[in-house]
Amino acid sequence: MQRFAQLLDRLSLTPARNGKITLLAEHFAAVPDPERGLALAAITRDLEFTTAKPAMIRELVSRRCDPVLFALSYDYVGDLAETAALIWPARHGANRPPELAEVVESLQGASRAEAPALVEAWLDALDATGRWALLKLVTGGLRIGVSARLAKTALAAYGDKDVTEIEELWHGLEPPYDTLFAWLDGHGEKPVSAAKAPFRPVMLATAIEEADLQTLDPQHYAAEWKWDGIRVQAVSEDGVRRLYTRTGDDISHTFPDVIAAMDFEGAIDGELLVRDGQGGVAPFSDLQQRLNRKTVPKAMLNKHPAFIRAYDLLVEDGKDLRRAPFAERRKRLEAFVAAVPNDRIDVSALVGIESWAAIDALRADPPDPAAEGVMLKRWDSAYVPGRPKGPWFKWKRDPFLVDAVLMYAQRGHGKRSSFYSDYTFGVWREGEDGDELVPVGKAYFGFTDAELKQIDKFVRENTVERFGPVRAVTAGKDGGLVLEIAFEGLQRSPRHKSGIAMRFPRVSRIRWDKPAAQADRIGFLEALLEERFAPGRS
Repeated sequence: MQRFAQLLDRLSLTPARNGKITLLAEHFAAVPDPERGLALAAITRDLEFTTAKPAMIRELVSRRCDPVLFALSYDYVGDLAETAALIWPARHGANRPPELAEVVESLQGASRAEAPALVEAWLDALDATGRWALLKLVTGGLRIGVSARLAKTALAAYGDKDVTEIEELWHGLEPPYDTLFAWLDGHGEKPVSAAKAPFRPVMLATAIEEADLQTLDPQHYAAEWKWDGIRVQAVSEDGVRRLYTRTGDDISHTFPDVIAAMDFEGAIDGELLVRDGQGGVAPFSDLQQRLNRKTVPKAMLNKHPAFIRAYDLLVEDGKDLRRAPFAERRKRLEAFVAAVPNDRIDVSALVGIESWAAIDALRADPPDPAAEGVMLKRWDSAYVPGRPKGPWFKWKRDPFLVDAVLMYAQRGHGKRSSFYSDYTFGVWREGEDGDELVPVGKAYFGFTDAELKQIDKFVRENTVERFGPVRAVTAGKDGGLVLEIAFEGLQRSPRHKSGIAMRFPRVSRIRWDKPAAQADRIGFLEALLEERFAPGRS
């Protein structure tokens, strides 16, 4: 457990991607089975403990220390695992620190009544870093800046393999991945994927730049709309149907209506969307209501019917098409989808390319508010996993901007746990007693480290109220901090006081020069919503 704790600690403090890969590869080389495989499973979120929840941790800490002290400490630190690890008063004479395998095996076999005693004994036996790692592990809160894809990239670096090979094997493997490590170590054969309807690593696009347009011939590219949903891969092979995200997460259980409609033999790359009441594409917020659910009520299935807008055909009747040129795959895709006997799968329409200027005008003002811009794909491009430069480009519409006033701030997680880095902002509207600010969004990225320190300083010096870990700051006509917010879209939201929710808001810059009284008003966003994002706009 101590080695796992040291790994997590170093990963959380290492911002560079290559640095994280090196740390993981070194850990895989130094730590034996099954410890390294369990560490990998924890990082890729493939371990789950149903008997250990945050409420249990709070209960354990409340037995050992003054609850008021814990509440004040938690309020300051902003992270449950970190607070509990630091404040825990360990008892002398505790047993040896547990190994990671011992923790995993014991908790997975424990009942809900047995789990607290196990966790309490381990907390006594570990130091502060070990306690932090233990609590992160058992509550599933491993926010250390390592995605499942990055962990697989580290495996590839460790074993000198192509990450694509590992991704295509992944869904047929189980923790602690003994056969995988044996292959990577050169001591065993390459595992044969036991997964039916496996995930194929996706091909990604790069953002186009002005310099690219000067060198590219529009006749070499197909253009299609880029839709505002989530990228998925729908695989139906040998009687097994699965729906994957772009990172390979299986979300089949969340979209049974889509799974039922996958009456084909092959693998489709596309966008998961939800239909509105008129048969068009609903706002992303409707799709969002269906994400991350273990079960979906029938009423929600009827209210927000999901469907796939297909981009590409990877496999057809057992034949792998990924090496074929896009022109051929596209032709096959159209015929393939036409043969599917339902309306849950359609094909993303192509956009005629007359010139880059014409495409620029279309991507800047798409005819459908659910279109984020256009995708450009070379007609002769193979389907290559990763993000190769040149074959595919994404050309999104420019973000919209609004000047908003900072209203609330909350501490972040991980390396940001000591900074106020999550910001809620609002715009002006006319209230019963004059102008008032109403929240329109929340952002936690877009700013530099230097700007983070500046905003954090403002929050600490201008806090007017405290609500647990949240701070309300000075925000009025006579004082306040204006943030220029960039966002991708707007939608109606009865859950928000303003009636509006933003899509992908982020801090574009700090407007130190602008008085809070001159920030934008809600009417600006309402007009923009009606003009650019209203359903059925054409």
